[in-house]
Amino acid sequence: MPPQTLDALFRGLKKAQPAGTYYLHGPEDVLKDEAVHALLERALDPALRDFNLDQRSAGQLDPEGLATLCTTLPMMAERRVVVLREVEALKRKPKVRATLLSCLAHPSPETVLVLVQGSGEEAEDKDLARLAVSVRCDALPPERVLRWLQRRADGLGVRLEPAAAEHLMHAVGGDLGVLQAELQKLAALPGDAPLTAELVGRVVGVRHGETVFDWRDALFDGRSADALRLLARLLDQPGSSGVKLVTMTGTTLVGVGIARSHYDRRLRDRALDDAVFDTIRRNRVFGLLSWSEEKARWVRWAAAWSQPRIAAGLRAALVADTALKGTTISDEVGILSDMILRMAPAKREAA
Repeated sequence: MPPQTLDALFRGLKKAQPAGTYYLHGPEDVLKDEAVHALLERALDPALRDFNLDQRSAGQLDPEGLATLCTTLPMMAERRVVVLREVEALKRKPKVRATLLSCLAHPSPETVLVLVQGSGEEAEDKDLARLAVSVRCDALPPERVLRWLQRRADGLGVRLEPAAAEHLMHAVGGDLGVLQAELQKLAALPGDAPLTAELVGRVVGVRHGETVFDWRDALFDGRSADALRLLARLLDQPGSSGVKLVTMTGTTLVGVGIARSHYDRRLRDRALDDAVFDTIRRNRVFGLLSWSEEKARWVRWAAAWSQPRIAAGLRAALVADTALKGTTISDEVGILSDMILRMAPAKREAA
């Protein structure tokens, strides 16, 4: 059976009791924690949760201890829940893994067993997926990251103006763990007034107008002086690096190249918008802006970026990437400045 989505899991829990066994895997650990929380809310009486919940690291168990966990009867309740984290560690403990597979093949009707695989091991364990309800927790697309951010902010009592929520996502990216940590910082601020983009920028260390996306807009809009001016500030920001900027540049060049290919086939207006958006949707582009925002930029830049200019930009990005990864004394500002100047529009094009 193919893995189900997290959305399908949440929908199912609203309609029916939990299954006996679940296997959560994929790259997004925060969503796995949300799935575990939803399962606990559905399976356990809050008043008796402490008596009927065990959470353990799978790698610290021996066969006997694991068997006991899976077969212990609940206390004053219909079921108990066992959450085993880091189940990938059992690949190095064959006897414990064999015990787990036996428990999955013959589950206790009184136990809900939840297996959580760490994000460092993204590949699905086929044995676990075969014997349990497999739920893959993938990274969210940008539109859903923003909705997740607003929902999590509400849960923490953080009131964000719409521009502040967008700035926070643009400043730190779509990593839910990082966003969650920043929201916890914001929750500690005094007062209950809605937070502005400027205030959020001061807290996270990325001022409004100085995100990687602002830098990319300057680069692709042909405002090379602005891109150069922002460069040093970007590289001083937490989590920022020259390689990250070059990777974003390369991804954008490929996207603009796709838009330009449609443009050269004389697609315009709604037809061009639809063709580019369909490409983004089918390829599930992550790590950039929302699909609608990204589509609008690719379409806008396609008119100014000819295929030869895009090819030259890709060569400049490759040179920068090679230089950044191939030297022990890295002058990131110098390398990226050279890339920006190589990608600057010729005077005739600018005119």
